[in-house]
Amino acid sequence: MPKDFLAGVKPQYDVIVVGGGLAGLTAANTLARAGHSVLLLEQHYKLGGLASWFRRRGGHIFDVALHGFPVGMIKSCRRYWNERIAERIVQLKNIRFDNPMFALSTTFDRQDFTRLLTERFGLEQQTVESFFDAVRTMNFYDDQSMTTGQLFERYFPGRADVVRLLMEPITFANGSTLEDPAIAYGIVFSNFMSKGVYTFQGGTDGLMRLIAEELARNGVDARPCCPVQKIKVHRRCVQAVEVAGRTIKARAVVSNANLLGTIFQLVGEEHFDADYLRQARQVRMNNSSTQVYLALRPGEMIDPSCGDLLFSSTAPAFSTESLLSREVTSRTFTFYYPWMRPGTNRCLVVASANARYEDWAALGPEEYRQAKQVLIDQTIDRLEQYVPNVRSKLDWVECSTPVTFARYTGHLEGASFGTKFEGLAVSRALPEQVAGLYHAGSVGIIMSGWLGAVNYGVIVANEVDAYLMNNNSSPQQACRKQELV
Repeated sequence: MPKDFLAGVKPQYDVIVVGGGLAGLTAANTLARAGHSVLLLEQHYKLGGLASWFRRRGGHIFDVALHGFPVGMIKSCRRYWNERIAERIVQLKNIRFDNPMFALSTTFDRQDFTRLLTERFGLEQQTVESFFDAVRTMNFYDDQSMTTGQLFERYFPGRADVVRLLMEPITFANGSTLEDPAIAYGIVFSNFMSKGVYTFQGGTDGLMRLIAEELARNGVDARPCCPVQKIKVHRRCVQAVEVAGRTIKARAVVSNANLLGTIFQLVGEEHFDADYLRQARQVRMNNSSTQVYLALRPGEMIDPSCGDLLFSSTAPAFSTESLLSREVTSRTFTFYYPWMRPGTNRCLVVASANARYEDWAALGPEEYRQAKQVLIDQTIDRLEQYVPNVRSKLDWVECSTPVTFARYTGHLEGASFGTKFEGLAVSRALPEQVAGLYHAGSVGIIMSGWLGAVNYGVIVANEVDAYLMNNNSSPQQACRKQELV
């Protein structure tokens, strides 16, 4: 008999969280700490969403996603998770750029960037300081009409090299472009400029182990391999979820699934106002990614001078089009040294590149296989510029594409960066359409990335807690109360 992953599940919970990405996990943990009964349903067999990992033959463990986040992750994890997690967040101090315009190393913080921009790129100190001050004060309520490209033109007109230094890492981190609102760039960039780039020592497998322990300690009923088929709504009030042929009631539901998938697939457009649906249909999916995973044989080392993160490109200038092309010219190499997983003697490399889902989904089976092999071969060729003869030292190689991300995460179009900026307003307005229904996930590029996901999960959890406190009754009674209001 197949395993029943819902064995022992209760017929009703205060909150059901649909999806176990970082936003969903944090929302579940926060609500459980507040005393609510919480059921977490994750369609994959692992928690984490894109903050995940996998193991391959020979004991190689690969982290998925680009592991670099701002220093604020320490504070958020300490406050909303625990000290054991926070204390394992460490700084990456050698961030490298290598492209036809420049080659340099940086600690990726305001002080070092100011030094580079003045000494290396010849900019006036006052101009640089004014730019940093402008982006530091940006917030969601600012004017959204100015684009990132216009922001750069205001401070650094005609300086394509400066634009590349300031823009390329953020594009790799969350899919932003020069055409997106400047505030979306400014908020993310200034977060990194605070104190640099950080990662989790011990790997994502270690992080998820600690997260699972904390969830259990706080009473969250976490169930993997449980894809939700439907979020049931009656008279504009959430009622339950359908999973594996069962109906489980809830006073509130938090969807950590893709925003548009939540609205049009899990709930159904018949439960929303026409104006809201029009706004939702205008939300654009952000782009996806490819990744090539490379494991060296145990004991084979990589020279630490290669850096922690390496933004490598053969493209003559920064270009969103070239970054998304299947003909990859720009990629980020994330180097994993033994110190990143203490107790091991393994070196691994993950090469990430932005990509379009449609460029890969349209390929036939044989074309797809061949395209993946070309991606792998070209990535290794590029890596050998920094790690000589690395091809002869490899023990395991494979790659993922936007089709892979769509398969394993359930994200529409394999969108590893969620939706574009306009998705945030639609996500925030969801409970105004259906009482007790909330969304927390990667929506709007200011919410992308690990820190944004954790903080958005907390924001939504606090709103759910307030809703539950004001509607301390069954789903049916809460609906009737909502109708009276």
